[in-house]
Amino acid sequence: MLKSGSVLLLRRALPLCRLLNSRFIATTSTLRIGAIAHERLSPSPINPRPFRNDQFSNAQSPATASPRSVREPVALFRPCIDIHKGKVKQIVGSSLSDLSQTLVTNFESETSAAEFARLYKEDGLWGGHVIMLGADALSQAAALEALAAYPGGLQLGGGVSLDNASSYLDAGASHVIVTSYVFSHGRLDSERLRLLVHGVGKQRLVLDLSCRKKQDGEYVVVTDRWQRFSELVLNEETLANLASSAAEFLVHGVDVEGKRLGIEEDLVRLLGKWSPIPVTYAGGATSIKDLDLIKDAGNGSVDVTVGSALDIFGGDLPYQEVVSWHRKQLQ
Repeated sequence: MLKSGSVLLLRRALPLCRLLNSRFIATTSTLRIGAIAHERLSPSPINPRPFRNDQFSNAQSPATASPRSVREPVALFRPCIDIHKGKVKQIVGSSLSDLSQTLVTNFESETSAAEFARLYKEDGLWGGHVIMLGADALSQAAALEALAAYPGGLQLGGGVSLDNASSYLDAGASHVIVTSYVFSHGRLDSERLRLLVHGVGKQRLVLDLSCRKKQDGEYVVVTDRWQRFSELVLNEETLANLASSAAEFLVHGVDVEGKRLGIEEDLVRLLGKWSPIPVTYAGGATSIKDLDLIKDAGNGSVDVTVGSALDIFGGDLPYQEVVSWHRKQLQ
């Protein structure tokens, strides 16, 4: 039985306990809400892009809903690291071949691929791509160093096949980017694609559908360092069929890539209208105005990569302005 003094002390303590408990509950709720918000704005191999203002129906969940149903349209900046003979370079992609004298180089950096990766990490930019423009040992070493500097933050492309895809994922790539490997004699090799999906998982695979425009106005996927036209036309049916085998698409407008000629607006509109999964467009962007044009033409569903035009790659467009544009899209 409590003595009167103890009862008095307990009565005085109860209000303080209730206050502390209410503050604890409020703090815990705030932390939980913050954690949820952080999770929704953080990339992962399964949910590789942030979204905002998500609204799910009773029949949907974040894992099953399409990108357009889980977020308000928001176009984002995806950085790049192109590596040639171990050096970070910006080249005219369509000039790349086995003949070194045909290569047109816009810029060669003394900054390592790993340092660029750390820059993107510090600026909170994820989902960019590291592309090896050649299978030489120096380029592969530089790419692996970049992945190690930003594990889970970068995709890896260039010579990816079923034999090496898993090793790049183990080295820190969030996704592997594949193009020529799944084509044979100009045709899509469905069996190779099936085996690749089985081997690494659809959620870790990006299909590179870089293309050129033919005289009839159709965009056709090009392979083998963009030197060969395939038989695959980029249209609604193609994008719908391939969406079941990839987490994302990467599409360069090859006719303008690296040339600072402005974007392929018709191609961006096609992607924004028909791609059922996240897609990144690259090619020709030189200004913030171009980024806004991609955002509008792509219905807010097409992300953008800028290379040669950035000041960090010898161009005139300030990198920090592009980072600011990216952050503004997330507000």
